Amino acid sequence: MTPARRAEPPVRFVDAQEINPFKLLLDLHDHAVAWTPGSGRDDVLAELALSAAVVSRWTSWQPLMIHAALRAGADPVDIAEATGLEVDEVVRRWRRWADVQTRLDIDGRPAVDPVEVRAIEHRLGPGVVR
Repeated sequence: MTPARRAEPPVRFVDAQEINPFKLLLDLHDHAVAWTPGSGRDDVLAELALSAAVVSRWTSWQPLMIHAALRAGADPVDIAEATGLEVDEVVRRWRRWADVQTRLDIDGRPAVDPVEVRAIEHRLGPGVVR
């Protein structure tokens, strides 16, 4: 049995976005060659496309993960340290995400429980409550 041939990595962002987010990280790891002598045009473009897709994908998931951390009892300082963001930015990203999710209707219910959001707002203090 011959080993499966690895597909060539994408050299365009739009193609890299189609890859499963966890596989995307592995592919980036496998194709990180930009500083390797002899790297060709497609090697460097693949690393650039994979990197851009990783940043895009994980950045869009960050507010959901911030919410999960808040729900689990973490405070904004803990989250700021975990993300490298300023505390105000953590709260701003979560607030913007929570505003959208509480207004998003899925089968007659919001995407996230408004009571849960208010409980987190209450715990965070008056600077967060709308």
